[in-house]
Amino acid sequence: MKTLHAFVAVFCLTAIGSQSLSRADDKAETKEALQALQDFIGEWQANGSPDKPRIDPRDPTWKETLSWAWRFKGDDAWLTLNVKGGKVLASAELRYLPSKKKYQLTTTAPDGAKRVFEGELKNDLLRFEGTDPETKEVQQITMNTAAEGVRFIYRVGHKPAGSTLLRKDFLVAATKEGESLAAKEKRTECVVSGGLGTIAVSYKGETYFVCCSGCRDAFKENPAKIIAEYTAKKKAGQQ
Repeated sequence: MKTLHAFVAVFCLTAIGSQSLSRADDKAETKEALQALQDFIGEWQANGSPDKPRIDPRDPTWKETLSWAWRFKGDDAWLTLNVKGGKVLASAELRYLPSKKKYQLTTTAPDGAKRVFEGELKNDLLRFEGTDPETKEVQQITMNTAAEGVRFIYRVGHKPAGSTLLRKDFLVAATKEGESLAAKEKRTECVVSGGLGTIAVSYKGETYFVCCSGCRDAFKENPAKIIAEYTAKKKAGQQ
């Protein structure tokens, strides 16, 4: 009986250890996948219009402001998008699903309607698709940056039920605030995400930089931990 109890104990400890390793692997994979989208982070001034080669003067056009930021809660990390003046999107949450090896985009339209999309990042283009459960129409959203991260573009299109042909609907093209299309000089690094540091924060008389409000909040919550992890990462990279 003692042997049986010992076997059960070892089995349980092994299972717990395997689960912990799995969660750690998922966390690392999620962070790496989201860091691939680091160029999204920041404030953007955008122009929207129908997605076609030539815009007719009668076509609707608009201006909108995009704000991408990191968000953290415990071991969870994701990206958020807030849109001011948008005709297509009002906000969105972008996560990574390790179990599916896919990104998940949950959008909120200006009228409050929510949609969930899944997609993959290939050749620097993030492509999402989601199917309307009632109409069976497939809606597609693509996102990418250009000009070394100075430009951000997203497109919206749809495929009618039963069709494989994508019909283009809207195009939104944005320029990052404070940047130009000229070559960018080397800038400070965010101590949380490793992206472009644009917001100054301080701890014990030292100044550091973060890339967005989400990283700023994470830094303020535990600056000693953030700085220690950043310092260790930098040292490992120099070895």
